[in-house]
Amino acid sequence: MPVVLKCHKGIGPAVTGIALVAKDNFSARYDLDRKRGTFSRPSHALAGQSFAGKILVLDQAKGGVATAWMLHEMKSRGIVPLALVFNRVNPILAQGAAFGGVTMVDRFEGDITDLILTGDHLRIDPAAGLVEILNR
Repeated sequence: MPVVLKCHKGIGPAVTGIALVAKDNFSARYDLDRKRGTFSRPSHALAGQSFAGKILVLDQAKGGVATAWMLHEMKSRGIVPLALVFNRVNPILAQGAAFGGVTMVDRFEGDITDLILTGDHLRIDPAAGLVEILNR
């Protein structure tokens, strides 16, 4: 039976995929190698791991306006996260996710980086404000 987590209504289409989780923050500009599809900042908890096609579950968004065009550019090349799930997101990353066509949700009742584990199979319904853990 799926575990259902409620969140703030998000943006983007409903998606299903595999979670990649870290208790770290996120900047598309400074944390990612957008050509290789990996986390490139050596001090990031996910350094060296592939983000392409994964549902990223992280603490908070950080960074500036470059995130918007970076997510859009990554999406155009097919090397982009399937979705972004945060405890808290800033307006700039919300704009970037919308511009890049990337599903995004935030604001859960608990720390999302504790509630979801790497490898969990998730279904995200941003319009309903729901994340389901389908298989652990």
